[in-house]
Amino acid sequence: MKAIGAAFFAGILFAIGLCVSGMTNPAKIIAFLDFAGAWDPSLAFVMAGAVGVHAVASRMALRAPRPVWSSRYFLPTRRDVDLPLIAGAAIFGLGWGIAGYCPGPAVVSLVAPSPGLVTFVLAMAVGTLALPLSRAAIRLMKQTSPVHDEPGGPAAPVHRSAS
Repeated sequence: MKAIGAAFFAGILFAIGLCVSGMTNPAKIIAFLDFAGAWDPSLAFVMAGAVGVHAVASRMALRAPRPVWSSRYFLPTRRDVDLPLIAGAAIFGLGWGIAGYCPGPAVVSLVAPSPGLVTFVLAMAVGTLALPLSRAAIRLMKQTSPVHDEPGGPAAPVHRSAS
């Protein structure tokens, strides 16, 4: 129960930070991305502050032998850059640039929904659900289609000519 309370507190603190910094305002995000127009650099300062806080806080937290409310740390192990990572980053960036929202501020902004915001959150939910469903469909197709060049797969038909 303590872990849920801590997560809830962290989420509330994050939401307050997004609101105070103006990151729930899509116009502010789009102005940051508009280098050729009325560029607003304030998002860069918010990002720099967040990276700085994370760098210090994560170093301090990782000095402990284990987290306060867990038996172990859950840290990423993969460090490679692959096509799904690049594609996901590109889709994220396009959605952020077009709508002016990224997932965190969009969810926080649902306290005062607009049609565009609701459309964005619904599209985000569909996209989030589409990936595991598409991966499952690909696995199913691979299991049901005959594969001739994998070990243990069905043998390829042999064609002999009459001599």
